[in-house]
Amino acid sequence: MTAVHVLILGPPGAGKGTQSSRIAERFDVEHVTTGDALRGNKDMDISDMDTEYDTPREYMEAGDLVPDAVVNAIVEEALQSADGYVLDGYPRNMEQADELTDMTDLDVILSLSVSRDELVDRLTGRRVCDDCGTNFHVEFDQPEDDGICDDCGGELIQREDDNEASVNNRLDVFDDNTAPVIDQYRDDEGFVEVDGEQTPDEVWADIEAAVENRT
Repeated sequence: MTAVHVLILGPPGAGKGTQSSRIAERFDVEHVTTGDALRGNKDMDISDMDTEYDTPREYMEAGDLVPDAVVNAIVEEALQSADGYVLDGYPRNMEQADELTDMTDLDVILSLSVSRDELVDRLTGRRVCDDCGTNFHVEFDQPEDDGICDDCGGELIQREDDNEASVNNRLDVFDDNTAPVIDQYRDDEGFVEVDGEQTPDEVWADIEAAVENRT
């Protein structure tokens, strides 16, 4: 089977990371995220791009936002070096979507559809281990002992950006910037909308079938 090129889209809390990992394992492709691509190429020479710094590492160490042009170049490098991929977390806006069109051809474009109320419940209920970073949820994925990480015994905390006000702000940003990207892809023959409010296994069954049908 030819290595597949998959793009997965959806709002924060839709389950993109979980399902991307399953896609990567099932179809033997790379799971490419913006964060991982940045970390994997942090010493990439960008001196020819007329940017403030000569490597992404310098932006990251300074705590500065990496410019879109640099992110685009790093994502392109990651995709070109991958023997098949599932791309998660990019593009975030129409400008990046246009860049992606020039970078690569997509076989499958998955859009996880979840209502705002459900997303708010998922994100505000998330708890993260302060030591190892493992995720839990007050309703959907509770630890064996309340407030204690099953993996390492660390304290479970609510991230600052998982309060209701911050969550709604993140969803507003998604609606403004990324939802138009999804609308643009709807006419693509590889576009598949998946009901993200099903159980994770039901979502996976739909995703697996969609990818298999287009490869």
